[in-house]
Amino acid sequence: MYVLEHDGDSTLPSLVSNEILRVLRNQKYHLVGSHSAVKRCRWLYEALVHDRVCYKQRFYGIRSHQCIQMTPTVLNCTMRCRFCWRIQSGDLGLRWDEMELPSWNDPEEIVDGCIKVQLKILSGYKGNPKANPEKYRGALTPRHAAISLTGEPTLYSPLGGLIEGFHRRGFTTFLVSNGTVPEALSRLSEEPTQLYVSVSAFDKKTFLETCRPQISAAWENLNETLSLLPSFKCPTVIRITLVRNMNLKHPELYARLIEKASPTFVEPKAYMHVGFSRLRLGFENMSSHREIRDFGVQLAEEMGYNLLDEAPESRVVLLSRLEKPIRLA
Repeated sequence: MYVLEHDGDSTLPSLVSNEILRVLRNQKYHLVGSHSAVKRCRWLYEALVHDRVCYKQRFYGIRSHQCIQMTPTVLNCTMRCRFCWRIQSGDLGLRWDEMELPSWNDPEEIVDGCIKVQLKILSGYKGNPKANPEKYRGALTPRHAAISLTGEPTLYSPLGGLIEGFHRRGFTTFLVSNGTVPEALSRLSEEPTQLYVSVSAFDKKTFLETCRPQISAAWENLNETLSLLPSFKCPTVIRITLVRNMNLKHPELYARLIEKASPTFVEPKAYMHVGFSRLRLGFENMSSHREIRDFGVQLAEEMGYNLLDEAPESRVVLLSRLEKPIRLA
């Protein structure tokens, strides 16, 4: 069923002829091997050209201009979250089986391919008079890998090797998971620098309506992951993407759910009306920073956490029992 489509040094299993490739390329995905991808983060551009940085730099010290945004599972995910900006099977009439997994590429090849692609992306800034030359030089030595671009990375079975590969090259790693494959997290051969788990519903009914899982027992798996998080030595983060008129309510129920994870941080964040999420949600579903902050204050009170920081431009707040964030870089 898999037909390899070539894109320079990369190949991608095409389940819907070349149309899915065209869509990915139009969205500025750079393909790595047969199932991975890198995409220039908006904040890479902002850092180089406008000296503005991502909230992750503000919160945790992750330098925006030295961060690679990548995924080892560009076409595979266990859920079809309504708020997700990635293309999903069914969008634009394109359909493929997101749970049919490819033959996995070697982690070392993916790491080297991602670095190569990032340098290719950066080459476009070399002659840009608006780019900060000092930051550009620094960007040529990337130091952070956000394993978060699209898809569910825990479906990639050699994930521990991917994390190890980045760490051997002096990178910090930030793994973002939807928590539906707890066994993959439990068997990681190496922990990431920081682990994010998305919790975007306060009960099973809302979870099914909002996240639309493609596997059975997804809600139960997420709860298993939450119970697993206290065993991690690295800092852990619960990310809550909040959609007005959908899941932006009941902070007390979120608190009871999240407490079992005892996360280092909690990040309530607004849904952003971008990408393919516009096919599923309206602009009115995007909450304001004031709504997110008010929700965050209520959640912090319920959990006994502090509101440490906020980034209005990204509509996100940072909660923790700590008095100040852990600087990871």
